[in-house]
Amino acid sequence: MIVGVAGKVVHKEPGVVHVDVSGVVYEVFISLQTFSSIQEEVRLFTTHIVREDAQLLYGFATKAEKSLFERLIKINGVGPKVAMAICSTYTPQQFAKVIADKDMAAIKRVPGIGPKSAGRILVELSGFDEELLEKTLTAEPASRAHAEATEALEALGFKKEQISKALGNAKASDTAGLVKEALKQLKTI
Repeated sequence: MIVGVAGKVVHKEPGVVHVDVSGVVYEVFISLQTFSSIQEEVRLFTTHIVREDAQLLYGFATKAEKSLFERLIKINGVGPKVAMAICSTYTPQQFAKVIADKDMAAIKRVPGIGPKSAGRILVELSGFDEELLEKTLTAEPASRAHAEATEALEALGFKKEQISKALGNAKASDTAGLVKEALKQLKTI
């Protein structure tokens, strides 16, 4: 079981990253939240899924996002693709609020989720919001800064793809610095 990957980024695009770990290159599927926090060197928490026809690695910048993904794929009818869509649409903090508010409309906004699945997710994750918030509070400061910067830029009306690209090039480590750098880049796009 592969539980983590650390190495140099060889290729990066929304949804997937190739990481060179001592000469072996791993393809790791990632959310847009994780994509925005990836630099030249990366350390990802991973979930290794072995199927009959493939071995897949799903990577996350934070333990909270990994925990959310692993909890989601245990729900009947929610596979890795839908779980990654949820992780791409919401940060763990945002999704904890969706669960706490029992916001069915917010869950239905995720691509691939209809009313029946949204209801099942809310029922299955009842009470998980507190555990998720607890994990996000103990998250690494740099990944928390990226998540906060992403939320701030989304509130200003920028699209996730633009934000991911801008934050991917940012060098700052604090939220305010990341937002400033991203805004400079977004102004030129």
